[in-house]
Amino acid sequence: MMQEKLPQGKGGCWTLRLWSAAVISMLLLSTCFIMSCVVTYQFMMEKPNRRLSELHTYNSNFTCCSDGTMVSGKVWSCCPKDWKSFGSHCYFTTDFVANWNESKEKCSHMGAHLLVIHSQEEQDFINGILDTRWGYFTGLSDQGQNQWQWIDQTPYNESVTFWHEDEPNNDYEKCVEINHHKDIGWGWNDIVCSSEHKSICQVKKIYL
Repeated sequence: MMQEKLPQGKGGCWTLRLWSAAVISMLLLSTCFIMSCVVTYQFMMEKPNRRLSELHTYNSNFTCCSDGTMVSGKVWSCCPKDWKSFGSHCYFTTDFVANWNESKEKCSHMGAHLLVIHSQEEQDFINGILDTRWGYFTGLSDQGQNQWQWIDQTPYNESVTFWHEDEPNNDYEKCVEINHHKDIGWGWNDIVCSSEHKSICQVKKIYL
């Protein structure tokens, strides 16, 4: 029986087609991987970028720094320019006086809220950036429920309070300021909400 011969070059063409298919498959896989990385990166960056965009409404410049540690896989922490950095938050002391509700609105217009104290270390930091000549509204108040409440709904913890001696002392004083007493130092004082004082605004850092 005669063995049929393949046309010359046919085997080479088949090999070429196999290599071409392999190369195309690798390119497609690479493209899919790159697109997956891009989508993942955009997803990871979406929230901080959105917060940056929101804060840019109130602040045109930011200061970012790195202390060599990572938070949620991110190294750089950012605060609006001229705000003070401590822990996971940024702080701003106002240069105007206003009542408590007006102060709350001023902080809100900057994308922030009035100060909420979480620890002794935070209180010590705040004390160090204040002017002893002034009192400063905090985000702690009693809005008619006979119970102190932080403005961000953080539970009021009696073990983390820094009242002056014999404070709070008046049922009609529903707001709280930080003020300085000579020879005693800084502490909390309950005060009438309609009185006018400076204030401290607070916002979470943005991590990049």
